Amino acid sequence: MEPNLYIDTRGKAPRPVAFTEAVVAGLAPGGGLYVPQRIPQLTMDQILSLAGMPYAQRAALVYRAFEVDLPDDEVQRLMERAYGANFDTPDICPVTSLDASTHVLELWHGPTSAFKDMALQCLPRFFSASVGKLKAQGALDNDFLILVATSGDTGKAALEGFRDVDHVSVGVLFPDGGVSDIQRKQMVTQAGRNVRVWGVRGNFDDCQTGVKQVFSDAAFAEQLMAGSKTALSSANSINWGRLMPQIVYYLSSYAQLASQGKVAAGDPIDVCVPTGNFGNILAAYYAKRMGCPIEMLYCASNENRVLTDFINTGTYDISQRAFVLTPSPSMDILVSSNLERQLFELSGRDAAAIAGWMADLNESKRFRVDERVFARLRETYRAESVSNDDCLAAIKEVHDEHGYLMDPHTAVAWRAGERLRGGNPLLVASTAHWAKFGANVYRALHGIPAGEALPADAAALTGCQLNELIARETSSSIPLGLARLDSLPVRFSEVIDGTADAIRTAASEFSNDMARRA
Repeated sequence: MEPNLYIDTRGKAPRPVAFTEAVVAGLAPGGGLYVPQRIPQLTMDQILSLAGMPYAQRAALVYRAFEVDLPDDEVQRLMERAYGANFDTPDICPVTSLDASTHVLELWHGPTSAFKDMALQCLPRFFSASVGKLKAQGALDNDFLILVATSGDTGKAALEGFRDVDHVSVGVLFPDGGVSDIQRKQMVTQAGRNVRVWGVRGNFDDCQTGVKQVFSDAAFAEQLMAGSKTALSSANSINWGRLMPQIVYYLSSYAQLASQGKVAAGDPIDVCVPTGNFGNILAAYYAKRMGCPIEMLYCASNENRVLTDFINTGTYDISQRAFVLTPSPSMDILVSSNLERQLFELSGRDAAAIAGWMADLNESKRFRVDERVFARLRETYRAESVSNDDCLAAIKEVHDEHGYLMDPHTAVAWRAGERLRGGNPLLVASTAHWAKFGANVYRALHGIPAGEALPADAAALTGCQLNELIARETSSSIPLGLARLDSLPVRFSEVIDGTADAIRTAASEFSNDMARRA
């Protein structure tokens, strides 16, 4: 069998590339995304066997199924480093059952208390190994700048994952005023010799659009290479190396549920995911394609309901859509990058159709898929949006009924799943620890409407102090990495415009500074 290479969703890459090349490049030439030529199939016995392995071994098995072009023993070593003592439980991502048919997949036990750790403790290690392999082959001799647009959680996870990695620097852009106080502090206090953080005037879509424009600027790439011998790459979920680790935890969670007798082996479950950039739910789709008995995927949106409207109508339209700030800021996204991969799969891998739809989105801010693709979308997906106040009500309701404290993103998924579910067991993806969003959790527990100011005594507290108050009131615990943020010095305070020109200038200055220090 030929090796499993990676192809471009828009058909503009000159040739298929190996896994290591796809990871290092991040984005395909012309703005497309890499996907594997073949989606491997696992038998039910193989999926069930995952429950008897440490998580690192489960991840290595899935990577081997995709035929990554690294030795099996190296893959195993990298996974052991990615999923070990850096997580606060040996289970890595445990499943908590709130009743006989509703289960919560906790993806926030890593060092930054968000689901992005599941991929960004893995990607940097595979990125570094990929660079090493390509350098040994003489295929490259440059360093890399990882440029990341974040709606809150990816930025900190990327900074933590890539800090002090040789031959790599990482720059993160976040919407100034568009992330929680805890998320902001996590980023601006980040340690490491090779990291930089900028606030951006605008929203997440401004950050993401500006970064994409920089990535597609061939002249800037040449300038960066000439000036500091540095190439750009990505740690956002546009990078297949970010997406693939997420497939693992859906396969793993099914094996866990089956081993505990909470689902009969081979029986279907439904999965509900709070969704902004479409990467996390797309990973569940790929797990389904690999043989995991997932019947329906429930896409949970907040008031930025572009994905819900698309799944319900087949039209993706942001031409007149207002951007809404919500209690779940990591989902405050209007341009969902990974939807491109999903449409590529549903269209029968029609690169010309994808290129056309993405051009329509870029030019007119809308596109409509054909009836065949829409019908295939509806075979697997249902979608629901949740209002700001209903999100907060769900946090209180679940805590009152089950003694379980959710963050606002998980609450969106909980409420959407509650409305959409049928007769199958439901797995809700829990994407962050509640303490990352303490102000809105406090609002939820105290019946304060979304957007309303906190009472003076609570408003006077820092994010860490407010979390301590919530923990006392609910007998909950706070991860150490979040509890000590107030004691850390702020290293980064620069705020820039969200234009491609401003991002190019910031990236160039950072890259040149790193080159001078090398």
